[in-house]
Amino acid sequence: MLFVKTEKLKKGMRLARPIYNKDGVLLYERSSKLTAQGIQSIHTFGLIGLFILEPAEPVPPMTQEDILFERFQTMTVFALSEELNKLKDSKRGPKLQVIVNNILRRYGHLDKSINFIQNLRSKEDHVYKHALNTAILCAMITHVLNIKLEEQMDTVMAALVHDVGMLSLPKTVSEKEENNDAEREMIASYKTAGFELIGRVFSAEPNIKRICVQSQKMMDNFKVGVEDKRFRPVRGAQVLTVAETYDTMTAMHLNGAPVSEVAALKHLLNHPEIYMPEIVDALIESVNILVPGVSVELNTGDKAIVIRNNEENVLRPMVLGFKDNNIMDLAEKSYSDLEVVDIMKTMDNRCIIDTKTLREHGINVPELKEAEIHTGIAEEGTEVEEYIPGQFF
Repeated sequence: MLFVKTEKLKKGMRLARPIYNKDGVLLYERSSKLTAQGIQSIHTFGLIGLFILEPAEPVPPMTQEDILFERFQTMTVFALSEELNKLKDSKRGPKLQVIVNNILRRYGHLDKSINFIQNLRSKEDHVYKHALNTAILCAMITHVLNIKLEEQMDTVMAALVHDVGMLSLPKTVSEKEENNDAEREMIASYKTAGFELIGRVFSAEPNIKRICVQSQKMMDNFKVGVEDKRFRPVRGAQVLTVAETYDTMTAMHLNGAPVSEVAALKHLLNHPEIYMPEIVDALIESVNILVPGVSVELNTGDKAIVIRNNEENVLRPMVLGFKDNNIMDLAEKSYSDLEVVDIMKTMDNRCIIDTKTLREHGINVPELKEAEIHTGIAEEGTEVEEYIPGQFF
């Protein structure tokens, strides 16, 4: 499965994720092949990109729980967008608490892990979808940690509203792939203004603002390498920091492709100074990461498929090597030198030879100027390039 930005989509590519409208009605099923009209519709939707199946890749299994999870995301995010825009205008809509209750009812009492499916995002809704997914993760983590209900509700609410300041950020800044120092300072000021707004609207529940502010301070300190031993963030802030980071890393976003769940988990585990180990463990217990059927890359360069997960150490499952059909239990000492580097990014083992590589080896290849892509409804006669299997983009 590959992540492809909208401007790189081609006719014939197959969808790995379904596309729903705001009412939860299915518009495009998985494995549907993109048409010129479909690509123009996706441009109109403003989607950042799509998850695409490779030519020989089968459609991954999807349980009824997975379908309900995606529908819940799709339908809830539109209600959340209305409530967050009310909050932006200093009004607390009654549905915000209903959304918290719905999240906790569905995902705040689970005794099993779920497939945490990342939803498709656009420039217009990525703040809302990030808030919702972060809140769902917070609900599951706080349940595993056995946090009392009042604190659990405050943490989930904080996750829903923590980015409200970003809704007022000018699009010229929010939609840029990279920001300069002045723009980063502007973003920080809008976040701070958002926290002050949260404090006013939730004046009777001061812990919500406290969670948001302390979580942001944790991440700011981490970015500049500052360790304040006197700083004691509340547990809700620690949970929000883990959940927000995991969603940010594994979701599609404006300034790059998402990373795998394994890469995100390794980042969390490698920095216990900001991501509390017991909270990361609760995340691991909440979501499926390396389960049977997942194809992985090993540090030897070999490829393998997970045939049994490891509940003690999720990153050391039992795998079957593709090269020699050898079964390797990475939990055993005899395989201590082996480790999973990442989930396989592609199932296509052909060598990728692009024009840049050819030029580096002294082969003269003409450099073609890319055409400017205009989004919107296609005019009559508009053509979309067709996808040819094996042709890389």
